[in-house]
Amino acid sequence: VIGVNTCGGCPGKKSVTRAAEMVKRGADTIVLASCITKGNPIGFPCPHARQMKAAVEKKVGETIKIIDYTH
Repeated sequence: VIGVNTCGGCPGKKSVTRAAEMVKRGADTIVLASCITKGNPIGFPCPHARQMKAAVEKKVGETIKIIDYTH
């Protein structure tokens, strides 16, 4: 584990820079928390989840694996 971080709150703009920093420090996989993509445990997923994932993918590149949920 390189790090654990938040998206920075709505609309998740800090997720991109935080993911890039984790890759810079050696991460080969970025995992989006279940609260973002599935709304666990409250059942309300982030309305910006798709945009956030796409922006992270664009920033970190195709060689970094992106996983949509933690559990």
